[in-house]
Amino acid sequence: MESTETTQSTSTPFPNIPPLIESNDSEYLDSGVPSTVAIAGHPLHPLSVIFPIAFLAAALGSDFGYWLTKDFFWARASLWLIGLGLGGGLLAAAIGLSDFLKIERVRKRSAGWTHLILNVSLLVLTLVNLLLRLGDAESRILPWGLVLSVLVGTLTSLSGWFGAELSYRHKIGVVGAGSRRYP
Repeated sequence: MESTETTQSTSTPFPNIPPLIESNDSEYLDSGVPSTVAIAGHPLHPLSVIFPIAFLAAALGSDFGYWLTKDFFWARASLWLIGLGLGGGLLAAAIGLSDFLKIERVRKRSAGWTHLILNVSLLVLTLVNLLLRLGDAESRILPWGLVLSVLVGTLTSLSGWFGAELSYRHKIGVVGAGSRRYP
């Protein structure tokens, strides 16, 4: 009979492709770094991003609805959804910025900086999109409102990817006993 020898690897099961994807064995193996803004140990940042993402994605959908139907309902819906997305996004940004400033591990990772820069960019573009539509929501959708909504949707997806990198690969903002300083 053949015997198979198994060896247990201590390295991360992820690729290390800087600056997009960085892996660190000590981060993968430790218990994680808790969020600085939490209730009963539950981090609030992942909870706070759900509605702004949904509102901004729905605004993109309502822009397409307007493009296809030219119905004013979709223009008004987009205006409200963009406003709500911006308001919720600012709240989520404040919570995320607290983690960014107080957790050294976030600042030492390119995913942390990329996540921050993408989020600031998409909030600025969302503000521009809102201001563009305030005077006349209907006539401003095509083409620039729709272009801005597509750009915001794309940046939101990219930012979400890097936010997940921080949580799942670098174990930031998770329930754990790790230090807020870099291990």
